Amino acid sequence: MLTVTIYSFSFRKGIPEDESGNGGGYVFDCRSTHNPGKYEQYKSMTGNDLPVIEFLEKDGEILRFLESVYSLVDFHVSRFLERDFTHLQVSFGCTGGQHRSVYCAEHLAGRLSAVPGVRVHLIHREQSIDRWL
Repeated sequence: MLTVTIYSFSFRKGIPEDESGNGGGYVFDCRSTHNPGKYEQYKSMTGNDLPVIEFLEKDGEILRFLESVYSLVDFHVSRFLERDFTHLQVSFGCTGGQHRSVYCAEHLAGRLSAVPGVRVHLIHREQSIDRWL
């Protein structure tokens, strides 16, 4: 069984440590995509809220970003499963760890939770959310 730990976080508070002891994994910077946190109507929401999701997906920028992420992570997961590795960490950072990183972490988690032999540990660090899928 491969455990993929997926974090959303704020770069202001530092990159999450890999507590598995393996080190490595991926850290993706979501700050290149349009930030809903710059707009008053989205400030109290997260990347799990429909208005933020619609904002992020409207111009397609976040979707193109995630396609690149999926390409890298899917390959990595496939190879780790073949080699009987037990852990991979993937982290998504943005300015506040609230909108873009949460959106990306949720979407990757949903995708990987459907892969046989993979269990997903999703942690939205700045939102104090920790769950297994």
